[in-house]
Amino acid sequence: MSPTPVTFASPTKPASYAWEATSEAVAERYGLPLESVVRFDLNTSPAAPERAERFLREGRFGLPLSEYPPSDYGDLVAAAARRYDAAPEEILVGAGADEILDLCAKAFLPPGGSAVVPAPTYAMFAVLTAQRPARVITVARRSAADGFALDLGAMRDAAREADVVWIANPNNPTGLAEPEGAIQQLLADVATDSPLTGRLAPVVVLDEAYSDFAGRSLSGLRHEYPRLVIVKTLSKAYAAAGLRVGFAIGRPELIAELAVYRPPGSVSVPSVAIATALLSDDGIARTNVARVTAERDRLAIELREAGWNVLPSATNFLLVDVGDASRAGDVAEALLRRGLVPRTFPEGHPLAAYLRLTVRNEQQDERLIAAAREIGS
Repeated sequence: MSPTPVTFASPTKPASYAWEATSEAVAERYGLPLESVVRFDLNTSPAAPERAERFLREGRFGLPLSEYPPSDYGDLVAAAARRYDAAPEEILVGAGADEILDLCAKAFLPPGGSAVVPAPTYAMFAVLTAQRPARVITVARRSAADGFALDLGAMRDAAREADVVWIANPNNPTGLAEPEGAIQQLLADVATDSPLTGRLAPVVVLDEAYSDFAGRSLSGLRHEYPRLVIVKTLSKAYAAAGLRVGFAIGRPELIAELAVYRPPGSVSVPSVAIATALLSDDGIARTNVARVTAERDRLAIELREAGWNVLPSATNFLLVDVGDASRAGDVAEALLRRGLVPRTFPEGHPLAAYLRLTVRNEQQDERLIAAAREIGS
């Protein structure tokens, strides 16, 4: 039921992201009540912060919905600058991290250029590269035994002629952050201009969607590496995926290059108001991360006791090795028949033998644990 993450509709159309089946489609296919379907495939949280819900109930958005948001998103930029320890001119607002990634592709990846994509990683990196159109230089990550870490030597070699290097840290869908010092080493190798050839270093786009769960951010490296863009989102730690609010953080001159491609008013008035309030309360992300981390650890223990091979995680999801692609398909089908939607990977994908499972709340996770015990290893 889960789709291939990247599709090619026809030879004349660009690559695109294949959307997940809706909960309604899952319920209809398996004859289930809609309310029984639980999304273990989307890496979202089961509930939004109460402060966000209160804003929605009360409609306290500062502007009527008949108006566009302020063109500079001034209050939101200021709140993000305080939250991420940056100057306002180092912040660019986007409609989720995905719009920020799209802006990076438009600004830094010329048609006919090339970008390095470590695999497996977030599917949109390859999609956005192909859509320019530009060449995807795929670099295989290390093995599961090595935590799917970046192959720094291969990344360095591939980046020599690239325009962009895409990195997610912690990485989706493998679930771990890079070893201490690894990204700093990669930046030292690839993100410095060459005075001998006059060639600009590639822009390194560092997607930190899950960094709050890992407990550290590398955004401070922008001071040393001016070709580094850090991408943030409110979808994960802030449990506000529906707001569609993300940010680019970088040196002012790099942000200025990105801003040229920013569409007007892509973030709605309610999203701007709620996101500003969430960022102004340090406790919201901290509380959600603590809850998710504790539940993640509990879920991992229970699934292991049920016989499943659960890999370590520094995110809000778990990666489970079920042995081979055929078995992964069988387990996924068994879960779907119970209304539990896992993230699967297509045949030929490096993770075809794995399932990715979002950490939900205790009641929802108990359904997954019960299913694991019934299905077995």
